[in-house]
Amino acid sequence: MSAWVDAKTEGELQVLYLKGDWRLPQVVSIRDALRDLPPAPAQRRIVDGTQLHSLDTAGGLVLSRYLAEAGCPDPASSGRGLAPGHRRLLALVQERMSAPPEIVRSKRPGFVNRIGASMFELRVVVKRHVGFVGKLAVELASLVRRPQRFRPKETTAQFQAACLEAVPIIALVNLLIGVVIAYVLGVEAARYGAGLFVADGIALGVCRELSPILSSVLVAGRSGAAFTAQIGTMKVEEEIDAIRTLGLSPIHVLVIPRLAALVVGLPLLVFVGDAAGVLGGMAVGRTLLGIPPDVFVARVHGALQMRHFIIGLAKAPVFAAVIAVIGCRMGLEVARDARSAGQSTTSTVVQCIVAVILLDAAFAIALQQVGI
Repeated sequence: MSAWVDAKTEGELQVLYLKGDWRLPQVVSIRDALRDLPPAPAQRRIVDGTQLHSLDTAGGLVLSRYLAEAGCPDPASSGRGLAPGHRRLLALVQERMSAPPEIVRSKRPGFVNRIGASMFELRVVVKRHVGFVGKLAVELASLVRRPQRFRPKETTAQFQAACLEAVPIIALVNLLIGVVIAYVLGVEAARYGAGLFVADGIALGVCRELSPILSSVLVAGRSGAAFTAQIGTMKVEEEIDAIRTLGLSPIHVLVIPRLAALVVGLPLLVFVGDAAGVLGGMAVGRTLLGIPPDVFVARVHGALQMRHFIIGLAKAPVFAAVIAVIGCRMGLEVARDARSAGQSTTSTVVQCIVAVILLDAAFAIALQQVGI
């Protein structure tokens, strides 16, 4: 005789008397006891729960599977002597067993859908940037009325970190770019005996286009990402909430010093890039084309009109303002977790580089239309 179930024949029926506690710890013993029961014709078994003390879903699942394999009806509807709670539990188990699994097919959005989603995300990003620029403009207007609120120490510290410490990498990259451009132009120009004009191409290309773009891209990857990481970390550590608690504006304390430092510093970095690029071209001209340095400098002075030099420097403050706005806004919108900080930092670099290239293209088209 089993401690869990007894099988008795009553007329044409085989009655299964459930006994004891049908719970998860006893599932293996209950399963073995059911397997040891003598066979009976299908549809001639019923369940008696008068001796059943307790039942959970594990015990109900074992019983339902046994009866289903034997071809017997639902124990919740055909059983006798079952407590109301046990009957409801068996009905629930039977319902879950009979319900087909929900098949969810993953749908990959089509090309048009992806374009639409990207455009929607772009619209949201641009809208947030415009809103942040509006808030920044309000803070700058209040600063004009109260210039004593400006933070020179913080601005100086940001100028050193974002600009002065970036001079070596800016000079190195522009020097190497000048070397590459001069080498490529020199090889082609030497075939036609026009190697002397390499100085003209270096002067115009580096000072008007290459140095502003390269310097801005390097600053975007270096300082723009740093702005997002710094401000994002402050938000995660609730330092920005502390600033608001003191009655101060995070834009005034964190954004304006970084904006001012970058707007002032990036033109200086572009100037350093101009000098380094021309120096790299001069080195290649001396070694590859045999152009003396004094002749190279004279060609640069003759080809590089002041307007080209000024246009290159004039782009820098615009690029700097865009980089600072994007970097600071992304930092202020970081959620309170490390993953969001990393995603915002990566997004800052991408947005800044794309914005710089688009602005440079806009400058080129606009200046070409006015004949400059």
